[in-house]
Amino acid sequence: METLIVLDLDKTLLYAVQNKLERDEDFKMGSYFIYKRPYLDHFLTLLARDFKLAIWSSADDVYVKQLVERIKPAHITFEFVWGRSRTTKKRKSVTDDYYFVKRLSKIKQKGFKLERTLIIDDTAEKSMLNYGNAVQVAEFTGDPVDDELLQLSNYLQTLKDAENVRIIEKRFWRNG
Repeated sequence: METLIVLDLDKTLLYAVQNKLERDEDFKMGSYFIYKRPYLDHFLTLLARDFKLAIWSSADDVYVKQLVERIKPAHITFEFVWGRSRTTKKRKSVTDDYYFVKRLSKIKQKGFKLERTLIIDDTAEKSMLNYGNAVQVAEFTGDPVDDELLQLSNYLQTLKDAENVRIIEKRFWRNG
């Protein structure tokens, strides 16, 4: 069984802002300027050879589906594309702010094993209930020389045959 990689969108695979950066956007969607993280197409193509891929964002469901249609290479199929409606809303007790958690138990219901599932996100709290599955990436804010996806694709290749990704220490993945 191939490992499933669940990818976040905003600030992980792309950057969406209402004020244009000093460089040209990759595309525009509504009032947002969208900047794809460098090497995104290469990253998705490379991973699709050895892994099953899915998208799970805490953004609005319609927005997520529209973004995925714009960034997905034609030859790639995602197992699922989920938005905010599939997350769990939590409240921070100190600040009274809300945040959204991605509960991987929902993936289990689709027949995927948690031992063979990785979740890639720039925000640790979104995958805090499944930290053994999480690989946290640096937040992407439009830097045209960002190489996080190149480094990440190399690291993920080392996990493709792991029987249980949950027992592998992933917090220091950049250190090799």
